[in-house]
Amino acid sequence: MSESNPIGSTEVAAFLRRNPRFLHEYPDLALGLVVPREEGRATSLASYQLDVLRDKNRELNKRLNELFHNAQENERLTVRTHQLVLALMRARSAAQTLTAMVACLTEDFHTELVRVVLHAGMDGLDGADWLSVLPRNAAVLAPFAEFFARDEPLCGRLQPEKLDALFGARQHEVQSCALLPLGSRGMIAIGSHDANRFYPGMGTLFLRLMGDSLLAALERYDG
Repeated sequence: MSESNPIGSTEVAAFLRRNPRFLHEYPDLALGLVVPREEGRATSLASYQLDVLRDKNRELNKRLNELFHNAQENERLTVRTHQLVLALMRARSAAQTLTAMVACLTEDFHTELVRVVLHAGMDGLDGADWLSVLPRNAAVLAPFAEFFARDEPLCGRLQPEKLDALFGARQHEVQSCALLPLGSRGMIAIGSHDANRFYPGMGTLFLRLMGDSLLAALERYDG
């Protein structure tokens, strides 16, 4: 309707009568209404305004609690990642560095299963039950070709052939998994009994930091 024929209060009132749920669809309008505080039907609209405010407050409190929880979790992860880096720095050999990585993932990050796949052997790790030495072109690693090509952490549930390659007889224990690429060296698999611990779309910043820290620590012993 043009400005020369504006909508009057009668038309507005008629529209609201025909659309009694209008304010339910646009609750922000209810917050801006000036309603007389008196007995009668007008009081129900004032109550509605209060209900809308309460709903908004509940939603804000929920979001604040979520932010607070996330901040606490990030703080814990930061401390644990710092402890991991210190442990890697204290190691005196490549074997000790990799062993420290596995120990921290198991003890500090409360990981149920850790598997390390290296494309070349490493002195001092004979008998390590968490280690597999497989060349990059091994047939069993073919399902991981895309993962190696992307060189980014991966989280979620793995296909049976991948679980079998990584965890063997214990694959049935793994409900979710995180994979950390180690460049040309191989990868680390972190398996969890909790199906919701690692999931597609979750943040991988700390996983990337841990992988980068391990690679940097191992470079000290190259050559």
